[in-house]
This record gives sequence, structure tokens and C-alpha cells, in this order.
Amino acid sequence: MQKTILFLMLALFSFGASFPSTAVFGQSAGSAKDELARSFQWPNGKRMALSLSFDDGRSSQVDTGLALLRRHDVKVTFFLQGNQIEKRIDGWRRAAAEGHEIGNHSMTHPCTGNYEFSRKNALEDYSLSMMEKQLDAANAEISRLLGAKPRTFAYPCGQKFVGRGRRAKSYVPLVAKRFLVGRGYLDEAANDPAFCDLAQALGTSFDDMNFEQMMKPVEQAAKQGRWIIFVGHEIGDRGYQVTDTKALEALCDYARDPANGIWLGTVGEIGAYVEEHRSAIK
Repeated sequence: MQKTILFLMLALFSFGASFPSTAVFGQSAGSAKDELARSFQWPNGKRMALSLSFDDGRSSQVDTGLALLRRHDVKVTFFLQGNQIEKRIDGWRRAAAEGHEIGNHSMTHPCTGNYEFSRKNALEDYSLSMMEKQLDAANAEISRLLGAKPRTFAYPCGQKFVGRGRRAKSYVPLVAKRFLVGRGYLDEAANDPAFCDLAQALGTSFDDMNFEQMMKPVEQAAKQGRWIIFVGHEIGDRGYQVTDTKALEALCDYARDPANGIWLGTVGEIGAYVEEHRSAIK
């Protein structure tokens, strides 16, 4: 009996020794990610990266924003809705000519039908093929009107699904196939350049904030070496979904000061750097 027990114990020990534990697998994966994080560096010794982006192609972005950005020599990403571009075509042509990035924000801005403005254009009623048409039509319109080929996309309302319940599907793969970066909205963190999914990059609102409020996520991103993508809508002094002009000017000045160690670039510019250098490290 004792020999039988001893034999079973030896067999179990040998079997267990031949397979790494799940902890070992986890440690290996974690070590690889940690190594990538340690190896990733922003260019020219910068501590963090910052992109400013504005959605929907609103008139105040042309009327107020372009002059403000020109004064501070700052380039941003404008995510345009395809069926709205012609309303301010001269302004958007000027934006593209001045070096701002033009991104895709869909053709008709479909969101959940829980928003009344989107009830007749609800993601719950969409299929993946319908969303493909949205993306491709907006790309074609931006190319036709502005001569630009978008390499970045902003999810309308930050939502990434089509359909309902068991038939609901993510359209992130459609975005990943067509664009370098897909940017979200109302997210609560900055992007870890060594880890983030560029097809679902986090976007942080900076509407309705003063400069001090804007600085909190910036300072946190600098401590962690991350990439924060700010998202705004209107540019002005007051109202709903408005990026305050004084706060925006102060932020531009702060970000352009070399002493603060911030790389200020468009979403596509920084996204391309992340992709290239992350691949090189791997």
C-alpha cells in the first residue's frame, strides 16, 4: 500500500513539473509588457504626448479656432462628418492647407437611438455592412472635397457597436482595417503607448473646463509617460460642449513650452510614431 501511494505521489509530481503553472504564463506575458513599457520612449526626451482634436466640423472651429491655433502655431485633428463639410468648405480647405489633420467622423454621425437626435439614425438599427458604407462614404467625401485621405477616425458619441442584444457586434475591426487610429470619447484615462489598442484609443473631453481642470489629466499623463487625446466640440466662451478659448490658449502655451516636456502633435502623427516604435521594440 505504501509503495502504491509513493508511486502515485511521484507520478503526480512528474506530471506537474512537466507543465508550467498559469502563474508562470502570466508572469511571462507580464514581463514582456513591462519590458515594452520600459523600452518605449517619446522623441527628443519628451515626457508625454498630447493631441488636441475637435469633432463634428462645427462652425466655431473655423470661425474662432483656426485663428487661435494659427497664433499659437498648433496643429490639431479635425474629425469631420462627411455630409456637413460643404457647409463650410472654404474653412475646411484652409484648415487642411494650414497643416491640420482631417479625420473621419462618419457620414451621418450614427449613435444610439437613446439620444433623440439619433433616433432615425440609430446604431441599434445598423448592420456592419451599413457601417462600412458610412466609413467609406465619408472617406470618399473628404478626399473629393479636401484632397485628403483620412488615416484617423473618431467614433460618433464614442460608441463602437451596431445592432441589439445577441445580434450586437463591434465595428472596431472595420475601423482597424481602414484607419491607423480609432479615437473614443468620454474615456477616463490617457493612452499607455506600450499597451493601447490604436483602433480604440482613449479620448478625454476638455469641453466645459478651465485651464486648471485641463491640467489635471495632463499632469497625470506626464507622470506616467502617456498620450492624452483631448476631445472638444465648439470653441468659444460659453455654452454646452464648448472648449473655452482662454483655457485653450493657455494649454497651447503650456504644451509648447519646451520646459514642460510635451510632444504636441496630431492624432495621426503620434499614432504613427507609437505604431512604428512599438513594432521596433518587439
